[in-house]
Amino acid sequence: QVQLVESGGGLVQAGGSLRLSCAASGRTFSTYTVGWFRQAPGKEREFVAAISWNSGRIYYTDSVKGRFTISGDNAKTTVYLQMNSLNPEDTAVYYCAADRTPFVRNPESFNSWGQGTQVTVSS
Repeated sequence: QVQLVESGGGLVQAGGSLRLSCAASGRTFSTYTVGWFRQAPGKEREFVAAISWNSGRIYYTDSVKGRFTISGDNAKTTVYLQMNSLNPEDTAVYYCAADRTPFVRNPESFNSWGQGTQVTVSS
């Protein structure tokens, strides 16, 4: 497992932007797939985006395509989620997760999780 620390959440008006960060503690993401998930009150945790350094592939859920961008730093220690054109439906606790060979859209296949960061979008 890898320890993950998220940051960057907050309160923003509709149409605004936020950038979330997910930092690996004590190791790099070089052999991992890192995903972002979110959970709104009363709803199940849902997939948002993922990046795999092994394959170089990037994945998004349809509702964020064109608005969110997932990326990683050259040192492979931090993954970012740039969120633009936010709307109130994006309000949730956002979690990053990591695993070596996950089914990227299934949160149950990730073994390492961060503590979560709240994103609130006001209308």
